[in-house]
Amino acid sequence: MAKKIARSRRVRYLDIAFSKYIRLKNADKTGYCTCVTCSRDYHYKNIQAGHFMSRKHYSTRWDERNVYPQCYGCNVMQQGKQYEFSLFLGKQVSDELLYLSKRIVKFSDIELTEMQKYYENLVQVLEKQYI
Repeated sequence: MAKKIARSRRVRYLDIAFSKYIRLKNADKTGYCTCVTCSRDYHYKNIQAGHFMSRKHYSTRWDERNVYPQCYGCNVMQQGKQYEFSLFLGKQVSDELLYLSKRIVKFSDIELTEMQKYYENLVQVLEKQYI
């Protein structure tokens, strides 16, 4: 009998795949991304996937409009620079994400696993550009 995977582990695996996808999707042909809040360039392996609305809101946690490359300084040391992030997104998207973040969402284990596989497949496709 197969051992059941803990929900926290499913979320972590999805977070890893989603973060890598966001960074690769926003990288140029040389693998560099621009931090959306300070405009500095970093290799996709040395930048983070910053969230406009906190990851604690599952309704927007894996919404691609909510997550963009952010350097460690902006994302962690300066708590995400949410105001600058909102300027990058624009008023309409910022307002939509704020509204959506108030919704209570609980993804099933199957949904989490399907999203993980989806983003892992996208990562495989994007990684081929850099090999």
